Amino acid sequence: MKNQNNPQKNRRNMTRVMMLLTGLVFLLFVFRFTFIMMTKTVNGENLSERIDDLYTRSSILPAKRGAIYDIGGNPIALDATSYSLIGVLTDKWSEDEDTPNHIVDKEKTAEALAKHIDMSREEILRIISQPNVDQVEFGMAGSDLSYGVKLKIEEEKLPGIVFEETPSRLYPNGVFASHLVGYATIDEKAKTEGEAVLTGQMGVEEAYNEILKGVDGEVIQQQDSLGYALPGEEMVVDEPTDGKDIYLTLDRRLQTYLESLMTKVYEEAEPESMVAMLVDPKTGAIMAATQRPTFNATTMEGIDLKWQNLLVEETFEPGSTFKVLTVAAAVEEGIFNPNATYQSGSIAVEGGIISDYNKIGWGEISYLEGFARSSNVAVVKLIEQMGFDVWESYMKAFGITTPTDSGLANEAVGSYNYNYPLEKANTSFGQGVTITPFQLVQAFTAIANDGKMMKLHYIDKIVDPKTGEVKKTEPEEVSSPISKETADTVLKYLTEVVYADYGTASAYQIDNAKVGVKTGTAELVNPDSGHYYTGTYEYLYSTVGFAPIEDPEYILYVTLKLPKNNEQKLFVDYLSDVFNPLMTRAISYAELGESTSEDKVEIEIPMVTNMNKTEAVEQLQANGFSAITVIGNGSRVVQQYPVEDTTSILNQRIILMTEGAMTMPDIRGWSKDDVLKISEVTGVTFEFEGEGYVVHQFLNQGSVLNPEDSVKIILE
Repeated sequence: MKNQNNPQKNRRNMTRVMMLLTGLVFLLFVFRFTFIMMTKTVNGENLSERIDDLYTRSSILPAKRGAIYDIGGNPIALDATSYSLIGVLTDKWSEDEDTPNHIVDKEKTAEALAKHIDMSREEILRIISQPNVDQVEFGMAGSDLSYGVKLKIEEEKLPGIVFEETPSRLYPNGVFASHLVGYATIDEKAKTEGEAVLTGQMGVEEAYNEILKGVDGEVIQQQDSLGYALPGEEMVVDEPTDGKDIYLTLDRRLQTYLESLMTKVYEEAEPESMVAMLVDPKTGAIMAATQRPTFNATTMEGIDLKWQNLLVEETFEPGSTFKVLTVAAAVEEGIFNPNATYQSGSIAVEGGIISDYNKIGWGEISYLEGFARSSNVAVVKLIEQMGFDVWESYMKAFGITTPTDSGLANEAVGSYNYNYPLEKANTSFGQGVTITPFQLVQAFTAIANDGKMMKLHYIDKIVDPKTGEVKKTEPEEVSSPISKETADTVLKYLTEVVYADYGTASAYQIDNAKVGVKTGTAELVNPDSGHYYTGTYEYLYSTVGFAPIEDPEYILYVTLKLPKNNEQKLFVDYLSDVFNPLMTRAISYAELGESTSEDKVEIEIPMVTNMNKTEAVEQLQANGFSAITVIGNGSRVVQQYPVEDTTSILNQRIILMTEGAMTMPDIRGWSKDDVLKISEVTGVTFEFEGEGYVVHQFLNQGSVLNPEDSVKIILE
């Protein structure tokens, strides 16, 4: 019987099978490679795109955020760069022992860093001694560092200490219409995603964020397997589109002066809050505006005191300043006879009794005298004569409870109670009706502008820095609630409030113009009890003025809420301490024939050497100069630049030097020419890097200036 288990035959069969399988596998590989070569796809993934991902480097070209200027082109907000401190603790990124890229000597590093950031040596040492951590940050103390601080730390030559560059925003004027201008910071969400994007958080910075921020570009370049750029390879660049520049209607001279006046009164009176607005009634342009509490947008000092923009976000009962609108409506309706008389003191209205502020009145007086004395009874009688429905129609025509469309975030609207006769009567003297300063001052423009109510605005123009295209804000008439004849008549009646012996606004007279003024003392609701305050000085005091009264160029509105210090001064003195000097200054500019956008009128500089420092500053301010910088820690001025009798443009900076040690001022935001004035006075040499305005100074504010040393300045 033949043996079927033939080893030789079996081997031949196995060889055939293996060859067949090998052939099949080879054919499969050929087919697979052919398919990949033709489709360039593996498991649904495009190999070309995958290679591009591996060997293509893409990075963002950040757009420059647009600048914000005042109406004369002076900078209010500028792009800058800040730096965050990072400590590398791992040695895995170090090339060798001779060139370490990590922190080697922790004691030395902590000692050196403590000299430059607001953190103790012990705290720094604790942070950089953490185990199993590759790198560390240093919190707020190690973030938002200036270029000057960065260079000083780099001079310490500390291995493992590196910096992360981030965009920041510079506000060179410090406290300057801060809630209106707003501020911009790094968006935290974008930061966690690895992007450093400045985003507006308040005011103009927030409202016009899309216009200011621009559009980022992109750079794409080929690289080798080690990550190095391949020379000669084509780079594809998507150029960034920088943000547009915004010019506000604010006048830096008037704004700066207003800030100083408000600060002085705020510190003296200790109120809960204050608001001030200076407006051109012909156009509705806001020339100066501020509030207290306020904050410094660069340092953010004071930001926690008040987040609300009181110009538009908080409503209040205006009190007797509202009577300007009541009398205007009565004149327009033909029922205001200035010589007609009535019995002052009190009046019965269905639901209650309304009294004048002194309770007993002044006997039988004319309606014009009643207006000058701020009589509640007079205006109640007026709206009773015209009819409550007619009076309500005038309130609506003046924009009460209507949004001003300011464009600012969280704008409030206000309201009024108008269900019962007592509620309706109360609105005639500004009680039971709430408004914002924006709404009220906008209504007042009709009184000062021939009966035409102008939309308030704070943007003068928007400029594309690349194309030069300009979008100008044109004055916009909202409505015409009264006639020109009525407006002229009300202005005449407003002078009675100031210049009549019995007027309530005699404190607001100024030397260089005749003014019309109306004061207000509004009741406030106690948020704890829900009832009106009952204390002697627990009111919101206010004043509104129009000047020059023949053809008003300015409306100035100032409020003072719940002042605590009423011993040395009364509310009228505090309000006039803001109103009188600012209105005087504004009229002075108008008399010189200055155009706010063409700020070129020249004037001689007075001699202030040998004067007390405070007196010298006041003398210069009285002559219209607002940009004044004092160098030195003495009390007497020994040198000034430009010198006396020199003809200078009013918005040019004046340098005063006192006796004693020469000290470095804060010059951020200054022009190169202004910095050189310090050099002229002190003999100190300045070294400039870059072009534009000062963003970094290598000698801190308050440091002693040594003529033998030079000071490095960074311009952007």
